[in-house]
Amino acid sequence: MPTPAFTEGYNMAKVMREWLFDREPKRNPTQTLPYVKTDLHALKREEEVLVWFGHSSYYFQLNGLRFLVDPVLSGSASPFAKGIPAFEGSDIYKAADIPNIDVLLVTHDHYDHLDYPTIRALLPKINRVVCGLGVGAHLQRWGVSAEQLHELDWHESLKINNDIMLSAIPTRHFSGRSLKRNSTLWLGFVVETPGYKLLVGGDSGYGEHFKQIGAQHGPFDLVLLENGQYDRKWKYIHMQPEEVLQAAQDLRAKRLLPVHSAKFALANHPWDEPLRRIYTAAQQHPEVLLATPKIGEILQLQQPAQAYEAWWQ
Repeated sequence: MPTPAFTEGYNMAKVMREWLFDREPKRNPTQTLPYVKTDLHALKREEEVLVWFGHSSYYFQLNGLRFLVDPVLSGSASPFAKGIPAFEGSDIYKAADIPNIDVLLVTHDHYDHLDYPTIRALLPKINRVVCGLGVGAHLQRWGVSAEQLHELDWHESLKINNDIMLSAIPTRHFSGRSLKRNSTLWLGFVVETPGYKLLVGGDSGYGEHFKQIGAQHGPFDLVLLENGQYDRKWKYIHMQPEEVLQAAQDLRAKRLLPVHSAKFALANHPWDEPLRRIYTAAQQHPEVLLATPKIGEILQLQQPAQAYEAWWQ
């Protein structure tokens, strides 16, 4: 599908003009976000849980293995320290809080998903890394060995062990660090065990690929889809909240955890709008269970009816 960076009629100059002179006043919360500081080191490996760190960083345990996704734990989603600072209360996890990791998943190389200080701090704890084509070059420069790295193209699969299969899926997005764009691949992952199926969505605009993934890999017990940092000016590369819910239905998901919000202000919408809108839309679609844990709160993978507060209120 054609996926331009900007919607028709918009360009970088128009986007920057609004960013500088017409900023939404509620892009940042006015008080510390509520959170729960779960001790990840104390979790037993057999516990099948997920802990969200805000934005698109999270940790989960499945079938005895520990996974970490797109960790950004340095307090900034920028190449510059404090360039795009984390909200108060959203940056509670640091490298020291992370246990040894069996598999690190990297969906793409944008600064809000691939963070140099975090990767450097976590290097001694990482067993293997799975990422898209070309992303491994960044990681090798930072100290990850070639033996630890597995680069995948869309639709390729990797057997983690006898019980866990990892499949790379397409997303509607782009890649790039600094001024260089689209020299590496952006993707999502399907993580499948004999008894559970989880989708790591990565960043994506809405499109027919969700139905195709649902038909090929679904139904899913849990999908994590980006819900935040959207704008009508870049509708092809990020979904509106209502589209996120539609994508979950296309994927044949039983439960949806919306991510990509509540930590960094990367778009010109109120910080809590993504959660407000998807929460409202989900009331009309009870067939998809919406999971909205606080940052750091445990999500039980095997308990789909687990209840959560509307903490953003």
